[in-house]
Amino acid sequence: MKKPALAAALAVLVLPSLALAGGPIERSCLRSDRQAANPSVCNCIQQVADITLRPADQKRAAKFFSNPDEAQEVRFSGRNSDTAFWQRYKSFGEAAQTYCGG
Repeated sequence: MKKPALAAALAVLVLPSLALAGGPIERSCLRSDRQAANPSVCNCIQQVADITLRPADQKRAAKFFSNPDEAQEVRFSGRNSDTAFWQRYKSFGEAAQTYCGG
């Protein structure tokens, strides 16, 4: 009986702090000056990123919010690793648009 109560107490304490932390995409989205950026949309985009992008890809893509020119550099670089990343990023963007609106 004590274990379920302890697990419930930990969930109440830990889960809200994890939700507030957000991922790199969500944090960058919230800091951006885009008019559509709000907590609900940014959280949705992060959820899609969690499903479709690797953690390293998320960190890389988060930089695009503050420096869109970097996205274009990656898109047209010609390096195989950038091409592979861009395909993952493009799939993420399409999924985010479908699930999060916009």
